[in-house]
Amino acid sequence: MNSGGQQQFYAQLSSEQTHFGEQPLDSHQTIGEFTSDKPGMTTRHIDVSYGDVQAIFDVNLDLGEQEVLALIGPSGCGKSTFLRCLNRMNDTVAHCKVSGEISLHGTKISEIEAEELRARVGMVFQKPNPFPKSIYENIAYGPKIHGLAENKSDLDDIVEAALRKAGLWREVSSRLDVPATGLSGGQQQRLCIARAISISPEVILMDEPCSALDPIATSVIEELMSELKQNYTICMVTHSMQQAKRISDRTAYFHLGKLIEVNPTRQIFEQPVHPLTQGYLRGRFG
Repeated sequence: MNSGGQQQFYAQLSSEQTHFGEQPLDSHQTIGEFTSDKPGMTTRHIDVSYGDVQAIFDVNLDLGEQEVLALIGPSGCGKSTFLRCLNRMNDTVAHCKVSGEISLHGTKISEIEAEELRARVGMVFQKPNPFPKSIYENIAYGPKIHGLAENKSDLDDIVEAALRKAGLWREVSSRLDVPATGLSGGQQQRLCIARAISISPEVILMDEPCSALDPIATSVIEELMSELKQNYTICMVTHSMQQAKRISDRTAYFHLGKLIEVNPTRQIFEQPVHPLTQGYLRGRFG
């Protein structure tokens, strides 16, 4: 969507009248546990606007170490926009302004060079996007440009370790020189995860990582995410409520650019507090 389309889209959203029960959206305070005892990233008072139209309103949310945090909500609610704030990808969007404070292990991300930040905060997109290179070169590219390998042997070790962590090594170890685009969709997505972790990030962002995959490939990715959280902070946007239930530790519900409720996943699905969360999970809208 171009910047003009984004402005029109969010203008339409912000003009909606959204009231459930006795709590109007425009006077809400986030309900639940938006902080973490062991935060990998912290966000405070995040506002995002496209031109004159505000898309994100005063979001405060921590991403905990060794957890999967799921962001849910209707299409256009701002969850992907918020996700892109975390590694400053919104910096590349025309007329997009982000305010507030985001910190990565205590350091403001505004003080970190964008290239370094995106190495420390990796991103896996909705559709697999392997480079038009061999499987090996897809993984080796990041470590090369960031100077993580002193020689070919070091690089080989990094490539193998990343593919093993992504559960792909046994499937591709005998054909590392073939084009990555020849892999199946699920394998390509695991390759993209391996590519992200090859440069040792602290946080992994995932924007609907399974939406283009079949159920079997989705199951493999979900199992992988459950394993990866032992070493990484993971924040995932998903439209699948079942997926959020299966693999996330906390779930955050967004609506029209506002963070409405965030709590442990079981609690938010079994006992949602805010009427908006209740309405969404019961299928009243979205």
